[in-house]
Amino acid sequence: MSETVETVVDRALAALDALGLLGEDVEDEWTYVTDLVAAQRSRLEAIAAARSTEQVPPERASAVELAIAETAAIVDPHRAIDWLSTYPDIVALALDEPIGAGWRAGELDAGG
Repeated sequence: MSETVETVVDRALAALDALGLLGEDVEDEWTYVTDLVAAQRSRLEAIAAARSTEQVPPERASAVELAIAETAAIVDPHRAIDWLSTYPDIVALALDEPIGAGWRAGELDAGG
C-alpha cells in the first residue's frame, strides 16, 4: 500500500528536526542551524502542502526511509550540520522535486 506525500514528508521532518537538535550542540553555529532548519522545514512543508494526498510509489518512499535511517546514524553535531543542507535535497529528489536553492513545490523558481 502506498503512502501519501504528506505522511512521507512528516517522517522526513521528524528526522530533520533531530538533525537540527544535534547540530545545535555546536554553540557557535546555533543561529545558522536554527535558520537552516527553519528554511528546510518550510521547503519540505511546501512540498507536502502542494502534493499532500498524492500517492508516493513504494520505491520512492523507501528511498526517503533510507535517508531517514542515515540521519539516525549521525552522532557528530558537525556532521549533522552538514546533513541539514544535503538531507532535504535527498528527500526532494526521492519525491521527484527539484533540488537546490531554486525549488518550489513542483516547479523551479525563476531566480534559481
